Amino acid sequence: MREERGLGVGSKKKRLKNMKYEDYINLNYKPSRKDLICEFFLKTKGQHDLKRTAGGVAAESSIGTWTETSTLKPYMVKLGAKVFSFKKKGKHGANLKIAYPNELFELGNVPNIMSSIAGNIFGMKDVEGLRLNKIIFPKNIVKSFKGPKYGIQGVRKITKVKNRPLVGTIVKPKLGLNTIDHAKVAYDAWIGGCDVVKDDENLSSQSFNKFKNRLNATLKLRDKAEKITGERKMYMINVTAETKEMLKRAQLVEDSGNEYIMVDIVTSGWSALQTLRDANFKLVLHAHRAGHAAFDKNLEHGINMRVIAQLTRLIGLDQLHVGTAVGKMFESHEEVVDNVEALTEPLYGVKKVFPVSSGGLEPLMIPDLYKIFGKDVIMQFGGGIHGHPQGTLRGAIAARQALDATLKGISLKQYAKKHKELAGALGKWKA
Repeated sequence: MREERGLGVGSKKKRLKNMKYEDYINLNYKPSRKDLICEFFLKTKGQHDLKRTAGGVAAESSIGTWTETSTLKPYMVKLGAKVFSFKKKGKHGANLKIAYPNELFELGNVPNIMSSIAGNIFGMKDVEGLRLNKIIFPKNIVKSFKGPKYGIQGVRKITKVKNRPLVGTIVKPKLGLNTIDHAKVAYDAWIGGCDVVKDDENLSSQSFNKFKNRLNATLKLRDKAEKITGERKMYMINVTAETKEMLKRAQLVEDSGNEYIMVDIVTSGWSALQTLRDANFKLVLHAHRAGHAAFDKNLEHGINMRVIAQLTRLIGLDQLHVGTAVGKMFESHEEVVDNVEALTEPLYGVKKVFPVSSGGLEPLMIPDLYKIFGKDVIMQFGGGIHGHPQGTLRGAIAARQALDATLKGISLKQYAKKHKELAGALGKWKA
């Protein structure tokens, strides 16, 4: 009987009038500093009302649903998201800005935030295309995350490279080399002038190149390269795995005295990244974005790379691939600059993340890369170093020569007249 009486509690209260999708649009609303704001592009199918669908995006990502319910209470109305900016783009498209009340989100929880603002709304029948382009985070949400431990300035302190871009390579082929040959490729790159060498995204602990063996063999040659060159040399070993295994590998790296690890952020997932960062290793965390284009390549649907960059910075990784604008990756100059901005703009004191340019680069592209990024970039060359006619060592030398020429304001053709390695790169890639 108690249960039956309990079911009727509050039943005499006046039921809240049903909120339709259109009720989540308020173009007169002025966002609060506490609101989380999202910028979307929305495209509808021809028969669906664009504005109503925009309201549906706000409703379904906050307190609303597709039909009237008896469970909507008056005290909940203040938690409804609001479309406060609506600008048509073509016949069936619009750019939206939606303000989300702060209380909708759990602090320090990226999966929770993304399940709301980038969850079921992508699958709505009315939606032909929906792309989350940018998030503006309120201070209390930003402060609930650790942010980078090192960032640009911390990395520069560790590497002792203060006033120029860092030069790096990815060991190629990305898969297949045995442990000894992998370490030898890294050594040749370091001797030739690379500051950093990293594993590729799909090398973990396969039978032909086990993680622990690779770590030990490569660090041994790194130490040798440092003695010969007098420069600091960094090895970004890939720890990507199931979360507990990833933590074990990170601990192994820290215990070895290495300063760096890399992790595939998209395939590992936000929860795993938060766990890795919260473990508070002394390691620099390098973020590879393998798989990002599944979300961000379609300009009318998915999640902008800028958003991935913003979340990576909040969680607290120190370096992130952002595209090239001149290499083999698809992003435009504007998109790459936008990604860099997300990593380096003022954010309530959060450290800046080091942008990484990688993907189809070779030494002849360094002048353009320097114009795009300035000095705060890690330039990573895979085939652009290992594909040099005289091999990895000469390819790394050519890359440093190209950077030296660029910093001195000398054309590569002119510099190559007295630098045979750069001349070899010019011959290979046709300046």
